Amino acid sequence: MSGVAEGKRAVRRAVLDARAALAADDVREAPHALARHALELPELADARTVAAYVSVGREPGTRPLLDALRVRGVRVLLPVLLPDDDLDWAAYEGADGLARAGRGLLEPAGPRLGREAVTEADAVLLPGLAVDAAGMRLGRGGGSYDRVLARLAAAGARPPLVVLLYDGEVRDRVPAEPHDRPVLAAVTPTAVHRFGGAGGAPRG
Repeated sequence: MSGVAEGKRAVRRAVLDARAALAADDVREAPHALARHALELPELADARTVAAYVSVGREPGTRPLLDALRVRGVRVLLPVLLPDDDLDWAAYEGADGLARAGRGLLEPAGPRLGREAVTEADAVLLPGLAVDAAGMRLGRGGGSYDRVLARLAAAGARPPLVVLLYDGEVRDRVPAEPHDRPVLAAVTPTAVHRFGGAGGAPRG
């Protein structure tokens, strides 16, 4: 295993341990604070289609944000995990339209729109475990979103990329590999952190 890969594993362990130790009040209040900050992003103000995700476990909660976007009239696309760990997409039709899937996930039960549907998004909200001062995002390591970001790049689509995190998960540096792509911003319960990049460009 390379030094970068081992470094990523170490950061993932540290972040997951910290999330497990969060106070119940912080976990409960974070989704509403995240939604407030995210909804103020200019990148979401005029978005007609937003690719997002349903948080699970100790991830920063996304439900209030999904519902608020839908109330705005935004078409919200949610991922559907495929057997090869790639992502299909389906429209969010409210909490009643979510069904339990493998790995503890909640997925939309409606028609599948295809892997390329994400290229229609005006903004993409990403899960993550950490981000650094250069906007480099650390995911869980499954590679699903690496494929999504590569698909966007191949299609010439450059929607703003925004990662949703807890406070304390914005770090000076996280280990990164050449295929990793920076995000434009990170939203936490107390702030919006901007990194100045295009949010879809490959790391140089």
